[in-house]
Amino acid sequence: MKSPLFRLDRLSVMFGGLSALSGLDMEIDKGDIVGLIGPNGAGKTTAFNAITGRIRPTSGKIFFRGKDITGWPAPRIAQNGITRTFQSIKLYDDLTVIENVMVAGHASIRYSFIEAIFGLGRYGSDERRIRSQAEGLLELMGLMDVASDKARTLPYGRQRKLEIARALALEPELLLLDEPVAGMNPMETIEFGKLLLKLHTDMNLAIGLIDHDMKFVMDVCHKIKVIDHGVPLAWGTPNEIRNDKKVIAAYLGKS
Repeated sequence: MKSPLFRLDRLSVMFGGLSALSGLDMEIDKGDIVGLIGPNGAGKTTAFNAITGRIRPTSGKIFFRGKDITGWPAPRIAQNGITRTFQSIKLYDDLTVIENVMVAGHASIRYSFIEAIFGLGRYGSDERRIRSQAEGLLELMGLMDVASDKARTLPYGRQRKLEIARALALEPELLLLDEPVAGMNPMETIEFGKLLLKLHTDMNLAIGLIDHDMKFVMDVCHKIKVIDHGVPLAWGTPNEIRNDKKVIAAYLGKS
């Protein structure tokens, strides 16, 4: 039986004796878009933080491409194919749009410190490759027209796109998005959903996402995991989740 690209096995996280996440199981196959939803404080961001090495799980296992990556540091996880965005956008405000993407791309450089100082050896070819990659990602995200603008000057929706371009510069197989459409207006949300589906198709990218916009989640996700107060509640297709009585009572509303 073929193993999934990514799998959580009874992942639990405790803070000072309080359970933030308890026994979370979840799978993401290559090419899947999977949503993780639940009320505020359900443990969704805690799960993403544990997956990406920002916090260490109390118990349970995290597997990626069949390898146990539990407890790996964040940079190692990113370099091995899992990258993410955050609830609060994290950009270098005083760098240009293209420089922001190139900074992320520098994780793949091959040149040495000496080559960088004197501009020798692999420095030139690596820098050309990183710039070309950055330009391609900005074109894909519809940001090439503002490549030379400072990141701080972009409107909110375009800053979100830039943050995703930075994550993609690390060439992930799994991209985790933490509330990607939070703060977007309805039109921006629709456009972002179309962009996400394009990324998924064109890059054969597996995506995990957290969001409170249920229409957006139902429209783009193949499978959805629901948690409540850190405890898994349901798992299924959007239609199954929409009609699950436990989910309706705990989260979607009794109506």
